[in-house]
Amino acid sequence: MNSSSSFSVFIFTAVIILRCLNPIKAATCHPDDEAGLLAFKSGITRDPSGILSSWKKGTACCSWNGITCLTGDRVTALTVSGQSEVAGSFLSGTISSSLAKLQHLDGIYLMNLKNITGPFPQFLFRLPQLKFVYIENNRLSGPLPVNIGSLSQIEAFSLEGNRFTGPIPTSISNLTKLSQLNLGGNLLTGTIPSGIANLKLISFLNLGGNRLSGTIPDIFKSMPELRSLVLSGNGFSGNLPPSIASLAPILRFLEVGRNKLSGKIPEYLSRFKALDTLDLSRNKFSGAVPKSFANLTKIFNLDLSHNLLTDPFPALYVKGIESLDLSYNQFHLKTIPKWVTSSPIIFSLKLAKCGIKMSLDDWKPAEYYFYDFIDLSENEISGSPARFLNQTEYLVEFRAAGNKLRFDMGKLTFAKTLKTLDLSRNLVFGKVPATVAGLQTLNVSQNHLCGKLPTTKFPASAFAGNDCLCGPPLSPCKV
Repeated sequence: MNSSSSFSVFIFTAVIILRCLNPIKAATCHPDDEAGLLAFKSGITRDPSGILSSWKKGTACCSWNGITCLTGDRVTALTVSGQSEVAGSFLSGTISSSLAKLQHLDGIYLMNLKNITGPFPQFLFRLPQLKFVYIENNRLSGPLPVNIGSLSQIEAFSLEGNRFTGPIPTSISNLTKLSQLNLGGNLLTGTIPSGIANLKLISFLNLGGNRLSGTIPDIFKSMPELRSLVLSGNGFSGNLPPSIASLAPILRFLEVGRNKLSGKIPEYLSRFKALDTLDLSRNKFSGAVPKSFANLTKIFNLDLSHNLLTDPFPALYVKGIESLDLSYNQFHLKTIPKWVTSSPIIFSLKLAKCGIKMSLDDWKPAEYYFYDFIDLSENEISGSPARFLNQTEYLVEFRAAGNKLRFDMGKLTFAKTLKTLDLSRNLVFGKVPATVAGLQTLNVSQNHLCGKLPTTKFPASAFAGNDCLCGPPLSPCKV
């Protein structure tokens, strides 16, 4: 789970706890609040899972699902949330402007409703006590209002996962009470307004997953509380700005992957003693990784993949790394590093095309149990993954294409959780076991496999280039 989604979960949990602590169940409902809420319900065209089924005229609205009242009979928080993993727990329709009637509202949380459409909700400007806005993972669209800075009392503002377009308004610099700003996962264009430097209380800033461009402005010296900075998935170019160095004492998440950034990885990053997650992937960073990265003793998630980085890669002195991706650079690691192998908590290891020349028989991880994702493709790895695959409990993906693995596939067993298996372009022999039918993705092409194929849904390309495989989707077996 990334930093932005984990923060949303935290906020949503806090709201639910507040509702549970709510001591007030008003016998009646303030007529303005009831009218505003029922107007919102009337704007919903589909509610397949009955999220709003308790909203009935003439009943105590403070007891309705998603409603919090902390000041007499007045509604102070509105929480309507779908569950992204549960099909059908969403709403279709629009957000009624009549919610402006809820004059005591200090928090609005409309999250994961998927099919809510319409423009930016202008009624937010008419709610004088509003402090917390989370309208996430819907389908709102159009530009952000140029006067967005008029919401100067807002302390947390998230529009993540919608379809807003156009620039980030310069008036956003007036939201000086903000501690969280999340505009990630939209279609915003243009540059980051330099006025964001005015947000001196900001602790969480996410502009990732948009279409922003230009250089990252050098504005971070004025943000001493910033703990999470997410700018990944845009079109930013140039170097990382020097003022990011000022965030060293407390920054925990720095995510700038999937941009067009270049230059060397700054030495100052090694001073980020609190850093949990560093994502510099899919940029154009070059040169060697600073030796001083050995100082990043608290790093749990490190992604430097798809850059132009060169040897030597420094040994890290972490107590346990959770995920590591060094794939597709110009490294020649020769072996899977000991500091990786010794980690008791690693769940994702991706070292594709890292110049590894070793036998998997010599790889003895400290812990097999937690591995979920493995990618060792495009190396010169020999031996057999059978011992490893047979001991994992939760493995979802194993990729080792383009190596020198040699083993009998017919004797292979693997975790019931496994969804993806790529052993293409190796020296694998034997039969294809029937258990592969439970996979979602399979590629065992270009090996030395033989015999009749089990019944599967995979195309012929998954089995092409073997010695003597037969049966659908390949040619029939000779009787």
